[in-house]
Formats: sequence, C-alpha cells, structure tokens
Amino acid sequence: MTDLLQITDSNTFKGPHQSMTMVETGVPIDKAKAAMIMIHGRGASCESILSLATEIDARDEIAFLAPRAQSNTWYPYSFLAPTVQNQPHLNSGLQAVFDAMNYALENGIPKDKIFFLGFSQGACLASEFVARHPARYAGVFALSGGVIGDSVNPQLYSGDLENTPYFVGCSDVDAHIPLERVNESAALYEKLNADVTKKIYPGMAHTINSDEITHINTIINSVL
Repeated sequence: MTDLLQITDSNTFKGPHQSMTMVETGVPIDKAKAAMIMIHGRGASCESILSLATEIDARDEIAFLAPRAQSNTWYPYSFLAPTVQNQPHLNSGLQAVFDAMNYALENGIPKDKIFFLGFSQGACLASEFVARHPARYAGVFALSGGVIGDSVNPQLYSGDLENTPYFVGCSDVDAHIPLERVNESAALYEKLNADVTKKIYPGMAHTINSDEITHINTIINSVL
C-alpha cells in the first residue's frame, strides 16, 4: 500500500482522470454554506451519483461536486487487489478527489463544511482519500465501500479526523464489498478519531437504501 500517494499542492499526480471535467450542481459554490464531493461507482457517472442530491434535506445550502473517472472507472481491478495493480488509475483518482476538495477550499468552503459521499468504487476511493488526508471534515458517507488494498495495515495511516462523522452502510452479503473489509475500515476510522456509525443490512443487494439516506441527512443537519 505504500505506492498510494499522500497528495498535497506540491505533490500533484498526473494520470488518466486528470483529463476529465468535474461536474458541479446545487447552490453556486460562492453562495453555498457547504460542499459535498460525490464520487460515482464503477461503470456509473457523475450524473448518476448527483441524482442523490435530490434526497438531501439541506440541498439548498450545498454545492455538489462530482469528479469524473475516465471510462467511468476509477481503477481497473477490485479494491481488494494489491494497489500496485490498480496504478496509475488509483493515484489519479485520489488526485481527482483532492482537486475537488481544493476547489471547494479555494472558493471559501472550509474543510469542516466539506462532505464526502461515494457509492461502491466511489465509496472506496472516498474512504481511502480521507483516511490518508485526515482533518476535521463535515462528514464521510461510504455507501457499500471501504479502504483500499489487499490488506489493511493501520500503521500506514496517521493523523486525527477530529471526530469527523464517518457513516458506512453495506449489506452483509455484498458480492463486491466483504463485510470483513467494512469492519476493518470502521476500526481504522475509529483509530483515526472519527465518529463512526456502521450499519449492516442483512441480505441487501448492492444498492443504497432509505435508512442510509436518513443517516446521511441526520449528520448533514447536525453540521449545518
């Protein structure tokens, strides 16, 4: 996992996703109280993940930002594969998330008013990014996802999420996201001092359910 970059302004990664254009909707960012970076899954699109914005109670206060993956895929193999197999796409995806966050920061949205939301491959990318760039964020919503790599080594992650809300929801029988990795990811976020909420849904398909939306709105409303 050491091939995953800790991305900073002085350490910009150039890869396949940097040629793609981010989609922005919701409140114009110069008038928004918060921003939500929404990361689509494998084979999906910015438009599909942005459709979730209609389920957000406080959507009239939030700028929604969706980075776009080249060929609609952030990395070619499973998130459980050795990370070197998913390069350079994986580091390029992390850079795309960083760039979306930086765009919000440059437009006056502080980190503690930036949410991250992803589904499936997007949830994995969001979980990995925030774990590698800990700070006090508004919240992280990992819908059917977890941190990336063939194993989880907590010693490779350091820093303080300062009680950032981390919500992870997943089926107990998801064909793409093993329950063990969901549990390992929640434990890692607890180590990084996040406020962790984990919801496991027996027999659920690889999808997003209304209970997850309720938890997301509860966290958003508590922040805003």
